[in-house]
Order: sequence, then structure tokens, then C-alpha cells
Amino acid sequence: MNEPKLSLGEVRERIDSIDRQIQELISERANWAREVARVKGEGLSAIDYYRPEREAHVLRMVVDRNQGPLSDTEMVRLFREIMSSCLAQEDPLKVGFLGPEGTFSEQAVRKHFGHAAYGLPLGSIEEVFQEVAAGHADFGVVPVENSGQGMIQVTLDMFLTSEARICGEVELRVHQCLHSVSGRLEDIRRVYGHAQSLQQCKTWLRLNLPNAECIAVSSNAEGARLARHIDDAAAIAGETAGKIYGLKTVASAIEDRADNTTRFLVIGRSLFPPSGNDRTSLLITVNDKPGALYDVLSPFARHGISMNRIESRPAHTGNWQYAFFIDVSGHVDDEQMKVALAEIEPAAAHVRVLGSYPVALP
Repeated sequence: MNEPKLSLGEVRERIDSIDRQIQELISERANWAREVARVKGEGLSAIDYYRPEREAHVLRMVVDRNQGPLSDTEMVRLFREIMSSCLAQEDPLKVGFLGPEGTFSEQAVRKHFGHAAYGLPLGSIEEVFQEVAAGHADFGVVPVENSGQGMIQVTLDMFLTSEARICGEVELRVHQCLHSVSGRLEDIRRVYGHAQSLQQCKTWLRLNLPNAECIAVSSNAEGARLARHIDDAAAIAGETAGKIYGLKTVASAIEDRADNTTRFLVIGRSLFPPSGNDRTSLLITVNDKPGALYDVLSPFARHGISMNRIESRPAHTGNWQYAFFIDVSGHVDDEQMKVALAEIEPAAAHVRVLGSYPVALP
């Protein structure tokens, strides 16, 4: 026999009952998080409790257990917020990002650290590195690569002089919007946006605003802040920035590529233990001789280590000398990685481990 159909009131009672159980369990989890702090000792700050490898392990278990109807991305987001709130009970993490408020960098902060972390909007990517190095920020989040426009060179260049360590990565789908005071396309004579965003939307701009002046600014949110004071100006920015600065949306999803994604790096001051699914970023300078790059790369192949990415930049140590940024699968503490790096050392002019960190989650 089929079970009797529940009335709307009975369904709502079931939901209310489940909500009470969820709330009780979240409170219990928060109490156990306090117990972790007690076990570790008094007088520590949030950065002493934060362990990205443990967090990644917990969230992977969330994905493995998920049977719907919510997507993996939604389940990870919910659990990320729970963990963020539990960690921030005593002292929230301070995370620097390219500001002002409303940038995609801030969205990446919230995706990785949750809304309980304290965001520090800063004026440039260089300043994010500086604030982390000085200890004014526990971590920083900086853009490093876009799926359509490639590597963000200023971020790579900062690693040539900074001692920052990479502690994590975030992948963020980027949907660009055009915002203005009036919300009318015909009023627009100039468009503000970050140089990368202007490039990401160049086809749309050429077709829809062929005569508008495109003006590069430090961030999309800064462009939105400027556009709110100018009647004939518009800004390329995310939906959030448009709302924050009181602008009307002229057009949505104006990016040229539907899969427009930006990868961000989480930078800090320490290396963390393996999480079980990690990536290692290396900065390698080679000697100027035939086969130098082959000598550096071949140990990875011999020891079954997959190379995910390689990018070259001027090394800043002399004319025509280059440093290679290399991402490989695995953690620096893995045995095969140790052996490969030991073989690379004598073949390279300089080898630096920028970080070993969990692979980005959904």
C-alpha cells in the first residue's frame, strides 16, 4: 500500500524538526571546535588552528557522501560556511585581497574561507603579498590565471622576490556584467574595467559599444566605484559589485567565453602537510646550457610525476636569464617528489618550492 500523502502543514513540521536537529548538531560541532582549541593550548590565534589539509579532507568526504539533490558545489559551500564559523569563534582569520569591496578576488576569499573570515581589501596584488609578509594578514588571495587570457604576470613576478608560500588554490567561474547609473546602453561613452576583464569582454564591447573608450583600472570594483559618479560611464564587474555601488545592470554574461574561469592562489607564510590530493608549485632557474630545461623536467617523468603547467618569466637576476614556474601533481613530502627534486637540484641554478597545497574543490 502507498503511504498516505502528507498535508502541507505536516511537511512543514517535518522540515522544522530537521532544522532543529541540524541546529543542534552545528552547535555541537562548534563546541568540539572549541575543544580542539583547548587541546592545542591557550593564547593561540586563528592561524594556529587553521589547517588547509584537514579542511580539504573534510570537504572531500562531503563530496564523497553527497547523493543529491543538492550539487557537490552547494554541499561544499554549506560545509565551508559551517567550518568558517566554527573556526572564527575566538578570532577570525584575516585574509587580504585585491579591493575594494566587491571584486572577484573577494568572491574567491569567501569561496575558500567562508564569510566568517575577516576580509582586508587592499590596493594592489603587490600590497597583498606585502601585508601577508608583514603579518598584518594571515593569508592573501591573488589571481594567477584566467582560462581565456592566460597567466597574470604581476602575480608570478611577485614570487621572484617574495618569500610567500602557496597554501591553496580557488577556481572561480567569472560572469562579467556591464553596470551604469542609468542602466541604458545608449548613454555609455566610456567603460571602466580591469585590463583582464576588458580583454575577456572585447568581442561584446566591439559589437555593442564600438565607439566607447575602454579605460583600464586597478580592479573591477574600483571601476564600479568610479562609474557611479559619471552619467556616461559604465563598469565591467560582477553582479555583487554592481549592487554594492548602486548601479543598474545594462547587460549580463558579456564575457566572450562561456567557461570563463579564474584561478586564484592562497598565499601565506608556511607549508602545510599533505591532504591526499595535492599540487606542488616550483620556481626553478636553469643554467644557460644546451638541454638545461630537459635536465630539469626529465626527473618528473622518470618518477611518474605529472606536470600540470609550466610558465617562464625573466628571472630578474640578469639579462636573458629566465625562471620557470612549474606545477606538478603531488606533495613535496611524497617520496617520489623528494627523489625527483634531489635529481633536479644539481641540474638547476636554483630550485624553490613555492608551496604544496590541496587541489581546488568544486
